Amino acid sequence: MNTALCNKNALPCAQRLYTRLQEVYGSRILTAQQEFPGAGRYDQEMAYIRKITGKLPAIRGTDFMHDDYRGAVERSIAWHNQGGIVHICWHTGLVGLGYTECLEEKPDFEALFTEGSEARTLLLRRWNDAADALMQLQNADIPVLWRPFHEFNGGWFWWGKGGSEAFIRLWREMYAYFTEVRGLNNLIWVLGYADEVAPDWYPGDAYCDIAGSDTYRSVTTHAASFHALKRLCPEKMLAFHECGVMPEVDAFFEDGAVWLFMMPWHGKWIIEDNPPERLQRIYSDPRILTLDDVKRWR
Repeated sequence: MNTALCNKNALPCAQRLYTRLQEVYGSRILTAQQEFPGAGRYDQEMAYIRKITGKLPAIRGTDFMHDDYRGAVERSIAWHNQGGIVHICWHTGLVGLGYTECLEEKPDFEALFTEGSEARTLLLRRWNDAADALMQLQNADIPVLWRPFHEFNGGWFWWGKGGSEAFIRLWREMYAYFTEVRGLNNLIWVLGYADEVAPDWYPGDAYCDIAGSDTYRSVTTHAASFHALKRLCPEKMLAFHECGVMPEVDAFFEDGAVWLFMMPWHGKWIIEDNPPERLQRIYSDPRILTLDDVKRWR
């Protein structure tokens, strides 16, 4: 397994976190939770988990959706200061700012890659806004699990509508722009498949640090995708970066699908669809890492 991040200029804070993750990978699973992306409800998932289990997850998932850069940065800094690990994804259109636009927009990919085009200008404007926010975290010496363009092979978000070759180019261009042009060296790049793993969508080992897949299919360890990823990129740690109902911890080890972390989605997925008794068992299992465990990493 590669012990260094893809970005040769990665900051010590990012490399330290990556090394810590490697030390537990395969024997422990980190808890994670995506927050609800709505004013006044950002903490509802964390409050629920603490109420049921008495603990908090190791990783907090935030979102730059609706250009909530300021809020996401503030919550990420607060989470880091608690000792937790920051994870950020991004639902955005090129013209619009939210989830609906992710689904409805159909960009001209040739124009996206053409210098000086209106589409390219919009794309770089979005990237610069996100990079400005991520730079605030870099200036605070905070490493980020950065998961852009998630579920790319699903075909429902605009970034996957141009096919695998266009996606790979888009991913590599963002990677180069963020690292080489904007100098973002605090990022751990997380590549997130949707459900089944399609090898022809993989941008290459040099452009991601962690690979993953998600599914919302009932109760599953998602083992088939774990093993497919292991064949595709054996040097990468693998993450169950979105899920609905969490299975029992024993099932992951029995299936040989010991993901780096598992992250239930916000709202009903964690509050209604994961039975409290199971949540308690998961958070109390010695093979599971929570916020209290990762606090000791620094």
